[in-house]
This record gives sequence, structure tokens and C-alpha cells, in this order.
Amino acid sequence: MSAPTTTGDLVRTRESSEEKRQNERVQKSGGQSVKRSHSRKIILGSLIPVVVLAIWQLGSVNHWIDPMMFPAPSKIVATFLELIRSGELWYHLQISILRALVGFLIGGGLGLGFGLFVGMSKNAEDVIDPTVQMLRTIPLLAITPLFILWFGFGELSKILLIAMGAFFPLYVNSFLGVRNVDSRLFDVARVLEFSKLNQMVRLVLPAAMPNVLLGLRLSISVAWLVLVVAELMGSDQGVGYLIQDARSFMRTEVVFIGIFLFAAVGKLTDSLVRILEKRLLSWQDSYKG
Repeated sequence: MSAPTTTGDLVRTRESSEEKRQNERVQKSGGQSVKRSHSRKIILGSLIPVVVLAIWQLGSVNHWIDPMMFPAPSKIVATFLELIRSGELWYHLQISILRALVGFLIGGGLGLGFGLFVGMSKNAEDVIDPTVQMLRTIPLLAITPLFILWFGFGELSKILLIAMGAFFPLYVNSFLGVRNVDSRLFDVARVLEFSKLNQMVRLVLPAAMPNVLLGLRLSISVAWLVLVVAELMGSDQGVGYLIQDARSFMRTEVVFIGIFLFAAVGKLTDSLVRILEKRLLSWQDSYKG
């Protein structure tokens, strides 16, 4: 009786080992396809910048374009490395990042809080939303001189200006996120006798998360835009000041370095939010193109 049992065990063992090998092959092929897809995405995304830089380099070296207005990318890279070695670039960059971060945390935090509060209360919407929508339409460039007049050229005016710019995208998208929640979910919450806090944490925030994360991305972008305005209007530190000072002395390559820095840091923060978006919204089965 032991021989059939032993033979059956051997057959099952072989089948399970074959299944394991097949699963390993599938996982390897899947990992390789993901890597190929990622590499393809990087190559396609780099195509236009590489072509533009190559044409720019040729045009500047051969004097097809004015080297004073458009210095060669090789000269920009050399100046960039020189600024890194001297420590000047990091000094100005960290000040700009700190300003943008503090302004964003203040404005974005208030925008998120007010957006959720107004979205949850019709009375709050009637009282607060008209004023916020009116203030939202005022161009920030128009009130920048007033901020400088009221708060001076110090850090306070810059941080408050950045906070004001970061407030509105998160407010609007948080408000819309709450209002787009299925009303039947609130009926279920009432049946389960959820408190207001439980409704917010377990119902509203998860359902409104796509809008909130969109507001987060827009808010960070606006914070960087307003930072440039604030530093160009009046500052003695930061990347905006570096650009303004270089413009005064016709150091065009430093101006381009400042612009590229803003673009690179802005893209980096946006990519970080997109990674967060993928993790928090992995349950969504949305169209990928």
C-alpha cells in the first residue's frame, strides 16, 4: 500500500515544482516587460530635450544664434559645475526650497482644511465660498506690491505670498472632492452611526483623495511660480535673486541655470506626488491610454 502512495507523492512533487518554475518564468518575463516599458518611457521623454539641446549647441558654436543671448549648453554646464564647487548654488537653492516649503505648508494646509470644512457644510459654503472665489480671481502679481508695502522685503511677505498662491488649488479641489462623494455613502455612514470625525477619516478623505491629490500637484506648482515672482520682486537670497543678479551683469548662462533649477525641482516634486498618487489610488481602474 505504501508504493502507490509514494508514487502519488512523487507525481505531486513534480507537478508542484513544475508550477513553481512556470510561475518564476512568468514573474521574470513580467519584470523584464516592466523594465522595457520603463526604459522606453525614459527614452521617449528625453527625445525632445536632447534634440533641442543638440540644435542649440550647434547653433551657438557656429554663431547661428547670438552666444550672448543663448550661450552654448556646454558653457552652461561648465558654469553650473563652477557654482556647485563654490557652494553658491546650493546656498541659494536651499533658501528657495525652504521658502516654498513653508509657504506651501501654510497655504496648502489651510486650503485643505477649509476645502473639507466648506464641502461638508452648506452653511459654511454660503458664508465662506463667495469671498474665497472672489479672492481667487485676483492676480497675485497685482497684489505683490501691496504685500511688499505691508510686510516689507523680508521673509514674511514672500512666505505669505506663496501661501496665498498655494491655498486656492487645494481649497477648490478639496471642496469638489467632498461634493463628488456618492451621497449614498453618507446614508450608510448614518446607518452605522459614524461620528463627524469617522465620516471624515473613513468616508470623505478616501473618496475625495483623487481630487485632493490633484489639488496637491497644482498647489505645489503654483507655490513654485509665486516663489519666482516673490524673489524677483525683491530679495537678496534665493534662486530668483541669483537670476536677477545674473541679468544685471549679462551672465545669461546663470539665468538659464536658475530657470533649469526651478524646472528640475518642480518636476521632481510633481513626480513624487505622482508616485504617492499611484500608491494611494491603486484601487482605481482608470484609463491609462
